[in-house]
Amino acid sequence: IVTSFLFYLQAAADNRNVWLLLGLFSVQQAFFALNSPARNAILPALIPAELLPAAASLNMTVLVSGAVAGPLLAGVLIPVIGLESLYLIDAITLLATLWAVLVLPRLPVQGTVSSPGLRSVIEGFSYLIRQPVLLMSFVVDLIAMVFGMPRALFPEMAHIEFGGPEAGGLAFAALYAAIPAGSLVGGVFSGWVSSVRRHGRAVALLIIVWGLAIVGFGSAVGMADGRLDRWLWIAVVALAAGGAADIASAAFRQSMLLEAADDALRGRLQGVFTVVVVGGPRIADVLHGVAADQWGPVITTVVGGAMVVMLVAIAIPLAPSFWRYDTFLTVQREGSDR
Repeated sequence: IVTSFLFYLQAAADNRNVWLLLGLFSVQQAFFALNSPARNAILPALIPAELLPAAASLNMTVLVSGAVAGPLLAGVLIPVIGLESLYLIDAITLLATLWAVLVLPRLPVQGTVSSPGLRSVIEGFSYLIRQPVLLMSFVVDLIAMVFGMPRALFPEMAHIEFGGPEAGGLAFAALYAAIPAGSLVGGVFSGWVSSVRRHGRAVALLIIVWGLAIVGFGSAVGMADGRLDRWLWIAVVALAAGGAADIASAAFRQSMLLEAADDALRGRLQGVFTVVVVGGPRIADVLHGVAADQWGPVITTVVGGAMVVMLVAIAIPLAPSFWRYDTFLTVQREGSDR
């Protein structure tokens, strides 16, 4: 909340220093990286194990619902009322979350609590390396995000390929909102995830769908002729399909992480999950930006989506336990241990 007010002050002062802007964003994301693992790690203490996929999907649906409204409103309103007013509105509305946290009841601590620090981080990574199922869940997600997230190219595509204005506009807003919109729709209709037992297999297939959706998106952008036409909406539908596949994949991966990890390490592994989910797209921004400078946004996007499909097909046979993972057997084993 504090960093949101600082964004407003930076815009009000008309400070155009990009390092200040990125510095504020980095601080904001650092606090998100502390908040998110704690929220996710407590899910097994609140609900039965068989409901974890549905709970993870609902949790992510709530998150992406804001990501749908945000880009749409920002893309349309930036040219109208400017960044300064939008930052101030964002900061004020965030105060509601502070009230929500203050009125929540205390959650009792379960099990042993380790001391925070570098040693606990190393313990978390050491545990992860010894668990092929959990490790592969991170590997395939990194493949999907690093090679198949062309988000950094959306402004250029909106302006050049679809003829939108430099300051934002409909194409800009639609491209940025498409993936979250698909995730939102996929989350709303995600009741089916609780009936799936083979989570590893589902994750692999859904990430392949994501890669194919990005290939379709890049192909649609390549067919555009510099104006807002049907190819924009075909591109948006392709991104939305990828978003729907992504939220289902994330729900299964989150559920696997909460089921298969030891109680004492859930928080640390949720931290790794946050790093992958948030950090992967940031790496993709750099990678796609550099590649597009050489090959153009269309080829970069299509090749990236194709690489997702190819690399997942190569990675899965390296961890056969991931493909065979059965959540029913895992829950049964945990119940007998208790």
